[in-house]
Amino acid sequence: QVQVVESGGGLVQAGGSLRLSCVGSGRTSSRRTFGDYNVAWFRQAPGKEREFIGLISWSGEITEGPGAEQERFTISRDNAKNTVFLQMNSLKPEDSAVYYCGTTTFWGRELSTQNIISWGQGTQVTVSA
Repeated sequence: QVQVVESGGGLVQAGGSLRLSCVGSGRTSSRRTFGDYNVAWFRQAPGKEREFIGLISWSGEITEGPGAEQERFTISRDNAKNTVFLQMNSLKPEDSAVYYCGTTTFWGRELSTQNIISWGQGTQVTVSA
């Protein structure tokens, strides 16, 4: 089974930046590894549904979801380190949420939580005013 672990969250003032990491490990019974999957970022604020931010393929192609914050959020991938990043700049209090990454074989803006194969435990991001 391929597992993912998020890190990099924390408390930051409005206008600040954070870079979240999603590290993959393991192998499926069919010998698939982290690098064989697309990786998605989601976020979930208290009382709200989990929101799709964006998706990156093994080759680095990106598709943005409804939660994408254009020009403020950037997704990237380092396959040699089995890591996907979410760079967040100019953070706002409304960006406060638990941020999750997950593996999927789905590709498209219509990605939903139902398409995620393996979730991480999430990392908390809190932006103070």
